[in-house]
Amino acid sequence: MSVARQYHTASILANGKVLVAGGENGSSYFNSAELYDPSTGTWTNTGNMSVTRSAYRASILVNGKVLVVGGQNSAGMLNSAELYDPSTGTWTTTGNMNNARNNFQTATLGNGKVLVIGGYNDASTFLNSVELYDSSTGTWTTTGIMNVARQYHTGTILTNGKVLVAGGQSSSGCINSAELYNPLTGIWTATGSMNVAREYHTASLLTNGYVLVTGGQNSAGQVNSSELYNPSTGNWSITAKMNVTRFYHTASILASGKVLVSGGIGSSGVAVNSAELYQ
Repeated sequence: MSVARQYHTASILANGKVLVAGGENGSSYFNSAELYDPSTGTWTNTGNMSVTRSAYRASILVNGKVLVVGGQNSAGMLNSAELYDPSTGTWTTTGNMNNARNNFQTATLGNGKVLVIGGYNDASTFLNSVELYDSSTGTWTTTGIMNVARQYHTGTILTNGKVLVAGGQSSSGCINSAELYNPLTGIWTATGSMNVAREYHTASLLTNGYVLVTGGQNSAGQVNSSELYNPSTGNWSITAKMNVTRFYHTASILASGKVLVSGGIGSSGVAVNSAELYQ
C-alpha cells in the first residue's frame, strides 16, 4: 500500500479489486483510499473519502457500491456515511446515522438493507441501539434495540436470515451473551451464551450452518479456545483449540469450507504472523 494504516477497512469489489480506505497510523487519521489489483499485484490510489475515519465499517451494497459509516477521527465519533462508486472512483455523502458510534458491527440483510449494531459513543456509553440503511432512499431508520449494549462484538447472518450477535464488551466487562435479530419483526431475542466470554474474536458461518467463534480476549487474558453455535438448538459447544492464542485476528472461509485464521496479537502482546486452518 502507499500508506501504512490500521483500523481501516478492506472490501472486495465486483470487479475483483480490493478497496482499502481510511484508518490511522497512531498519530494521524486518513481519508485516503487505494485499490489492489490481484491480476497485477499492484496498488493504485483512488478518490478520497470526504472525512477522515478510523474504527468504522464498510459494506458492499447490492448495487455494487461500498457504504462506509461511523467510526472516529480527531473531532470525535462520527455518524456520517458515504458511498464509493467503483465505476467512477469517487465518493458521495449519503444520509447520516441517528447515532454517532465506533466499534460496532454491520450486516447486510437479505433485503439489501444494512444493519448497524451497537458500538460506543462520545459520552463513553455502550450502545444497544440498532439502525437500518436503505440504499434506495439513502436514509437510516431505527429498529429494535439489543437486550445488551455492547462493543467489540461479532455479527453473523445465519442461513435462516437472522443475525447472530455474540460476545463483546459491555459496562460490566467482557461478556459471553448472544442474541438474535429477526429482520421480519425487528426484534432481538436472547439465545444461548458462549462458554467463554470474549471480545476481539471472530465469527464465521460454516457450510453446515453452524457459526465458528475463535480466539479473542477477556479479563483473564488472551484465549485460544473456539466454539460452535448450533442455530437449530441455540446452544454453543466447545471445539478444538487454536494452536496459537490470538485476538484482533482474521478468519476467512476458503472454497474448501475450511477456515483460515491468521495474524492478530498473541499472548505476549505482540503481533503474530502465524496462520492455521480449522476443518
